[in-house]
Amino acid sequence: MSSHTVDWKVNENGLVIFTPHEFSFSENLRYLSRSANECLYEISGETIRRALAIGNEKLLLEISAVSDQSLSVVIHKPVTHQMKAEIAAYIHDWFDLGASLTPFYEMAQTDPLLQKPAEQFFGLRVMGIPDLFEALAWGILGQQINLTYAYTLKRRLVEKYGESLENGGSKYWLFPEAETIAGLTIEDLADLKMTVKKCEYLIDVARLIANGELSKKDLLTTGDVKAAEKRLTKIRGIGPWTAHYVLMRCLRFPNAFPIDDVGLHNAIKATLGSERKPAKEEILKYSAGWENWEAYATFYLWRVLY
Repeated sequence: MSSHTVDWKVNENGLVIFTPHEFSFSENLRYLSRSANECLYEISGETIRRALAIGNEKLLLEISAVSDQSLSVVIHKPVTHQMKAEIAAYIHDWFDLGASLTPFYEMAQTDPLLQKPAEQFFGLRVMGIPDLFEALAWGILGQQINLTYAYTLKRRLVEKYGESLENGGSKYWLFPEAETIAGLTIEDLADLKMTVKKCEYLIDVARLIANGELSKKDLLTTGDVKAAEKRLTKIRGIGPWTAHYVLMRCLRFPNAFPIDDVGLHNAIKATLGSERKPAKEEILKYSAGWENWEAYATFYLWRVLY
């Protein structure tokens, strides 16, 4: 389902990453532009600028499409070949370039819910959050609030505890390290204006990751979405929704399925032109044909709304 070999080459300014057949840079760019309050990258025209930490180095990357067949990555300082390989691997994961979407599009052609979104957003990938702490933090921040406010909370957290680098008068932020948040108290987070519970959950998760009790590698070695979900939901503050969100966008389980997601329910309602939200039984019926593509189906349906 996902191939992990990253197809890339070095060029004079940085590197070129080759993209699979069903890939549209502009479609993914549109998705990435959905919030004007995003603080971890900047989009101008057809270019994404973002900071990335590789080892102890903070690097500024400029990502643009040469065509829909390849991405060009300009790095703003000289780096080793090994670092270029790590940058290529990060972007490959971020854009989910290892997934072949042919079977998904074939299935969607006859699916009453996915037919239109699959045509409309052709080439869109499940844009990932490769860092486990960032993915869990985003899941926790987003619980029971709207997307706009979630972005505000993320910005406050990032600008208070993240590192940044400056270039051409702009500041590029990195998401805070788990180690940084693990050393905080609830009082430290008070001026972010988050609920006390969210502060507790965030610090707890940061500590588990900082102590090595929770890692992406461990969750992936379960090899099974149910087992990985179980490990995550044992953690205070992580329910099935947050677990599946992380399984989908960070761990890349193709069958991760946040079935209780309000956005998913609203998207199904909108796609069907229905008066009411679907019941869980109905969703299970609609999703019967999505086996091993639940994550993509959910992402494409979300895209109908945002």
